[in-house]
Amino acid sequence: MKKRIAILATNGFEESELKSPKEAMEKEGFQVDIVSLEAGTIKAWDGDDWSNDYKVDYTLNDVTAKDYNALILPGGVINPDKLRRSEDALVFVRDFFKQHKPVAAICHAAWTLISAEVVEGRTMTSFSSIKKDLENAGALWVDKEVVVDEALVTSRNPDDLPAFNAKVIEEIKEGKHDLQHA
Repeated sequence: MKKRIAILATNGFEESELKSPKEAMEKEGFQVDIVSLEAGTIKAWDGDDWSNDYKVDYTLNDVTAKDYNALILPGGVINPDKLRRSEDALVFVRDFFKQHKPVAAICHAAWTLISAEVVEGRTMTSFSSIKKDLENAGALWVDKEVVVDEALVTSRNPDDLPAFNAKVIEEIKEGKHDLQHA
């Protein structure tokens, strides 16, 4: 059966952090859906300015974590800040952990995980400016290009995308992890 991956994002996601994992997953033969708060398109952020629009495949009202094998959370500053204020987004994220499925977050996406209350006791990395946020939420923060803690994959920034994508693919192929938890 074909693996199905959700990328949860909204306006202001860092373009490379959605585009690169999406292309890597599709190259593996996975079906990748962009899931968002609203239908239509979402606008990317590229470095220091707005960029391209991306088509939303499904809204959070259309799908649940049960529909997917894994979840990818791209960063950017605006995107995770909007997502962490949506209870529907937080429930969607939490459900992947409850179902022991791989979850991957890069850069500032850890903000969404903090608000979903799934980081306590986990070893993680992120963009350096949110190190304290993760530590205050109970995570052990380390400065590495990619960190895997029982199917939770995290990376620091777009420079880490090759290592991030490789680990995400590896975790998806391994499937559910009994020790993945919310």
